[in-house]
Amino acid sequence: MSSLAPGIASWRKPLFEDVAGDIAVSFEFFPPKTEKMEQTLWESVKTLEPLAPRFVSVTYGAGGSTRERTHNTVARIAQETSLAPAAHLTCVEASRGEIDEVARAYWDAGVRHIVALRGDPPELGRPFAPHPQGYASAAALVEGLKRIAPFEISVAAYPEVHPEAVSKQSDLDNLKRKIDAGADRAITQFFFSPESYFRFRDEAAAAGIGAEIVPGILPVSNVAQTRKFAAACGAGIPPWMDRLFEGLDNLPAARQLIAATVAAELCGQLYAGGVRNFHFYTLNRAELAYAICHLLGLRPKADQQEQAA
Repeated sequence: MSSLAPGIASWRKPLFEDVAGDIAVSFEFFPPKTEKMEQTLWESVKTLEPLAPRFVSVTYGAGGSTRERTHNTVARIAQETSLAPAAHLTCVEASRGEIDEVARAYWDAGVRHIVALRGDPPELGRPFAPHPQGYASAAALVEGLKRIAPFEISVAAYPEVHPEAVSKQSDLDNLKRKIDAGADRAITQFFFSPESYFRFRDEAAAAGIGAEIVPGILPVSNVAQTRKFAAACGAGIPPWMDRLFEGLDNLPAARQLIAATVAAELCGQLYAGGVRNFHFYTLNRAELAYAICHLLGLRPKADQQEQAA
């Protein structure tokens, strides 16, 4: 017998061998700042549209800094695609009246899904301070939105604890308040260990949170940029990820391959653990999210392909 045989016998079967395409996905985009960025975004939207996502969300800048661009992007998706857009809405630097006006405008435009967030202050490092006439928290925002119209509402969850939370339990309590206020699901901030998600999901269930908790997936091709994102949401970046991207600053194609490999393995492990719904932070690029969906067995729907053509 070959000396390699014991090692071969211990290999696990291929990670994607048993995927059945029985997943549902959603994608997040951000409003473009330039004409070139808008072209990139729109190419990504049209590339991902045939996968028939449950919804696609469009972010909202700190302090409402992208309010108009967010609304325009959401409106265009609603008008020119078969996709269901979800508009991000935050509590930062706006009165209840201003936020309610934006929400009513979305409802009147046919948008039925809101991602309700407390939001980050405009200045990095500055603590959140509610507007004197505004919503003081995401839970209050959810409650207010439900009074305006029967929106479908998604909220944020933090598997590795929000950086401003006093404790893990207080963070779970805050999530429960958002769900109890009427949110339909929670979408997690990104993470890089499947154990982080499964542990958090179990802790949420033990805290009486029965709503769906969708893992948020960020395919990483720029560790420095991801580190900035992580600082804002409490996510940990493992040391091995830094090592994987060492020496690749001038090799974008290699970074893309490694990013796809790392994110796909995470999704494969989540799938093996029973997860069937995924939310992808696309950074307005389609390639990595599309490749991972393909590995998980998701294929374009014929009717969406025709509409996207």
